[in-house]
Parts: sequence; C-alpha cells; structure tokens
Amino acid sequence: MNMRNQWPVLPVVAGLASGLLTGCGSGSGDSGGTGSSVVMGMSDDVLATDPASGYDPGSWLLFDNVFQSLLSFPKGATEPQPELAKECTFTDSRATVYRCTLRDGLKFSNGDALTSKDVKFSFDRMLKINDPSGPAIMFPMLGSIDTPDAKTVVFHLKSSDATFPSKLASGAGSIVDHLQYDANGLRTDHKAVGSGPYKLDSFDQDKAVFSVNDNYKGTAKVKNSGVTLKFFHGDRTALKKALLDGNVDIAYRGLSASDIAGLDQQQGKGVDVIDGTSAEVQHLVFNMNDPVAGKLGVRKAMAYLIDRDALIKNVYQGTATPLYSVIPAGIVGHNTAFFDTYGARPSQAKAAAALRADGVTGKVKLTLWSTPSRYGPATDEELKAIAGQLNASGLFDADVKSVAFDQYEKDIAAGKYGVYVKGWVPDYPDADNFTAPFFGKGNVLDNNYSNRTITGTLIPDTAAQSDRAATDKDFGRLQNIVATELPVLPVWQAKQYAVVRDGVYGLEYCLDSSTVFRFWELSKS
Repeated sequence: MNMRNQWPVLPVVAGLASGLLTGCGSGSGDSGGTGSSVVMGMSDDVLATDPASGYDPGSWLLFDNVFQSLLSFPKGATEPQPELAKECTFTDSRATVYRCTLRDGLKFSNGDALTSKDVKFSFDRMLKINDPSGPAIMFPMLGSIDTPDAKTVVFHLKSSDATFPSKLASGAGSIVDHLQYDANGLRTDHKAVGSGPYKLDSFDQDKAVFSVNDNYKGTAKVKNSGVTLKFFHGDRTALKKALLDGNVDIAYRGLSASDIAGLDQQQGKGVDVIDGTSAEVQHLVFNMNDPVAGKLGVRKAMAYLIDRDALIKNVYQGTATPLYSVIPAGIVGHNTAFFDTYGARPSQAKAAAALRADGVTGKVKLTLWSTPSRYGPATDEELKAIAGQLNASGLFDADVKSVAFDQYEKDIAAGKYGVYVKGWVPDYPDADNFTAPFFGKGNVLDNNYSNRTITGTLIPDTAAQSDRAATDKDFGRLQNIVATELPVLPVWQAKQYAVVRDGVYGLEYCLDSSTVFRFWELSKS
C-alpha cells in the first residue's frame, strides 16, 4: 500500500466544476504577517507530523507550511522554482546528476542552522525508515547524495528522471533538522521542527495551531499572524455548521457537492464559494484477469455506455468535470483519447457490436465494487448510477457492492474484484505522475495490466526528457494505447473548493493543480 497510500483521500467535493463562481472572497489582502489569525476546518485528518511517514493530503498540507523543500511550486504554476535552494540544475545530459546550492543564512524554526547536512540527512532518513505509509516510494531512482560543502547538495540518480525536481518540490522533499530527528525511527510526539513559513505550536486530535516562523527565508510572503486547523473527522454536517456559525473562517476538504451547491446560493449572505483548479481524478479500474471484466468487449461496451454528463448532472448536481483520458486537463501531455475513441454520448448499438465481436452473448452479469467514503461521499451513489446506465441498455445485469476501505484494498490485492473504483491525488503536477504509478512496474492499480511499449519505451523516454513540453507525442501515444486496451476508464476530474466567510481573502491562491495549500496567502479583515 504505497504511493500516497496508493489512492489517497480525495476531497469529498472533488469533481466540482466551474459553475460555482468566486464571490467577494476572491479579493486579496496583505498584512505582512501581522494580520488576524485564520481558523480553517476540514474533514480530513492529518495522519502524520513527520515527513518520513505522512503520505496523505492532510499531512502534506501540514508539511507544505511547516517544512521547506529545495524547490517549491509558485501559485498557479506547475514548474518548480528554488525555495531552500537559490539554484538547482541537472549537470548532465542524461538527467541523472542534480546539483543544488542553498540560500545563505538558513535556519530552522528553533534557531538551528540548516545546511546541506540536513538535506542529505532528510532523504537518507526517509529512505532508510521506508515507512509503508510514507513517501519513500517516490524515490526509487535516488542512488546517493554528496555534500561537498555546507551549501551544496548533489543527487546521483540510478536512472534518468527529469521529473526529479518536481518530486523534490512536493511534500516528500521536506527537510528536517538532523539534530531533532532520529535517523532510524519516526517521531511520535506530534511535534515538528522545520524551516517553513509556519511553526507547529500544538497538535492534538481536535486541532493544530500554527504561528509565523520568524526564521523563515524563502519565497512566501505571509499575510496573517497564524492559522488554526480544526479537524472534523469526516463529520460534514458539523463542518458546515461551524462555518455558518462563525466558528471557522474557512471550510476546506469535507463539504459534499450538495453542501457546496447549497452554500453557493447563499453568496452575499456571509459566505462565499471559492473554486480553483485541480488534477485529482477518478477512474473505474478493470481486473484484466477477471473472467468478465477481462474481456475487451465488455470493457468497450462500458466505455460506449457510461454517460459522464448524466453522472455529473444527477449525482454531482452539475458541479463536476468529465474526464476523457488518464492525464487530466491542465497537465502538459493531456489529450482526449477516450472522447475520440468512444464519444461523449452513449451508444447502445456500438456497445452491442463490441460485445458481439468478442463473442459475448446474453446480458453481462457484473458487480461494480465501491468503498463508501474514501473517494468522496457520493461514490456509492455514482456507481449505482453507472450500474443503472449499463442496465438501461439491456446489455448488462449490473449491481453495486460497497466495502469498507481496509477490506476493499485487501480484496483488490487478492484479485477478487472485476471492476472497482479508484481516485488519485497527484504528488506533483506532471503527466508522469498519472502514468508511471498506474502502468509502470509495481503499479498501484493491482489490475494485472501490462504493456511493453508503455513500460519499456514511453515511460522511460518521457522520464528522461528535461523539456516536459517535448513529451506531448509520447504521452499522447500512451493515452491512446490505454484508450484502446482499456485497463481503466476515466470518469471525472476534480476542481478544488473552499467556502469562506466574508472578509477572508487569498483562497484562490491556495487551490491549484500543484495541490499545495498555502497558509501564507490567507488573510482576514
């Protein structure tokens, strides 16, 4: 269960589209780090305060604000820029040696100096601990790290990886104080010592309190005097009530589509819905060894019959975005392979022809497997709607079964399901992160799919290409292969949402495809 806990928790408002407009909360404020503190609520938990362990959206939210990485993603951008480093570059044409020079005078929040020793320690420690719920899985290419002096770090990669800078810029690249962390084990005291814009003052089951780190040196300009993060542990009703009662300034990650749609109607009455871009996706996954789903004709028939627009209208109340490829819109390399191959409108005739061509006669008896909340509260409802669409064609006899997530993952690994739902939050905004984890060696789908062209040529070639725009052709070919062979069927792409009370600003700078939620952009009048 690696790779961001395999398929990480999607915001339960994931898939919401641009029909909800930004209200007056879209303004900007700048109080230079001396403004009011901000209280934010979310339904997700923060599972770890130690970057060697956390690999979930809640934990990475904490990491992105308490720790620094060598590089970071500017607001609205998908190309990393220097953060702890003042410059970084590949020093060879094969993208296997990456050299960074640190800024001058770096310190952790406790006053300890931050040097190249801490950078090497952080990566060596993460890889040595290799926590099953941690991000070490992202760095199989990392061979060794040299520190010629206190300000220089040189990464030696085992294989070409032009996306290595993006991985460094993610939460997985968080740098810890070598004097405060055990090289051989995780912290268990729920404390954190980093060099990011904020300090973690306290952390318990109900909330995390952050204050501004006066020792911070980097690109962020802090616009508040601190942030309190309240945890609602999946209780959407309580989160919505806390927002409306004024007990939180922001509701993030936890409101359902119906909540968002209802609150959108109250704009101008004390709350505003703020939307932003996202690269989160959801797919149906096919077990290629299953006696039913393993038949290409069955998979093609489903691709011809599923009506994404109807799902968005009826399940997500018009607040979702259809997805027609494994690489989402907004990510370099995206195409519309599934739209081009199967169209947007259901076709019973083409579905029937696909079944006949594969020798399938009679109704196809099929179970769609779901899990109730991991990928959003509407997941079960969505799969029931998909089963209804399949059955309405007269070609399928489909039903839905929903299983608690822990058992769900075990059953998938054991090959017990033919068709099941998965969601994906990217680690970094690059097409590589929507392809290599799905179709490469040891992929997270567990669906017994392999394609030698993808694994032997396209993934290695794109990984070695430092000009990411030049990967378009290869990623296009990969997406076309997936649309033809159908190991997965993309369903929707998310947008990020937050709901704010009047007088809270900066949320639009926290909701983009980098998945970095920037506390420092928040301000309150």
